[in-house]
Amino acid sequence: MIRFFDILFAMFGLIFGFPVFFIISIIGYFDTGSALFFQERVGRNQKPFVLVKFRTMEPGTKSVASHLASAASITPAGRFLRKTKLDELPQLWNVLKGEMSLVGPRPNLINQAELIAQREALGVYGARPGITGLAQVQGIDMSTPELLAQTDAKMLQGLNISAYFRYIFMTLSGRGAGDRIR
Repeated sequence: MIRFFDILFAMFGLIFGFPVFFIISIIGYFDTGSALFFQERVGRNQKPFVLVKFRTMEPGTKSVASHLASAASITPAGRFLRKTKLDELPQLWNVLKGEMSLVGPRPNLINQAELIAQREALGVYGARPGITGLAQVQGIDMSTPELLAQTDAKMLQGLNISAYFRYIFMTLSGRGAGDRIR
C-alpha cells in the first residue's frame, strides 16, 4: 500500500510541481551553472543508485556527508533550497523509479563505512531509502551513525500507513532541520 502512495504522490508531485522545478532550474543555472546534482548512494539491499537533487553547493565541492561539508560551499540560492527542503524535490523521480520511498531511512553515501555497518547490523537496508523519516523529523543526521541507524530501525519496525502520512506531514510542516553543515 505504501508503494502505491509513493507512486501516486511522486507522479502528482512531478506533474504539478513542474512550474516550481522549472523556476528552480533557471535559478540554479544562474547560481551554479547546473541546476541538478547527481550522487551515488546506497539503496535497498545495499544496491547503489544515483540520487538526484537540486544543486545547493558550488560545483566541485568534495563528495562528503553534509555534516562534513563546509558551510562556505553552499550557494545563496542553495541556502534557501535547503531551508525550505525544495532541494529534495527531484528525488520524486527516484521514488517513481522505485529506488526510494517518500518515507524511509535517508540514503547514505557509499563511503560512509561506519553508518553502513550500523545499518546492516540492524537490517535497515531491507527497506527502500526515503526522502524523509523519523530521524529527519527529530533532527538526527548522519554525524551520529549509531543513533541514526537505531532510529531508522525503530521507524521501520513501526512503519505503517498512519506513520507514513505522519512523517510526511511533519516534514511538510517544517519539523526537522535536515543535515547540519559546519
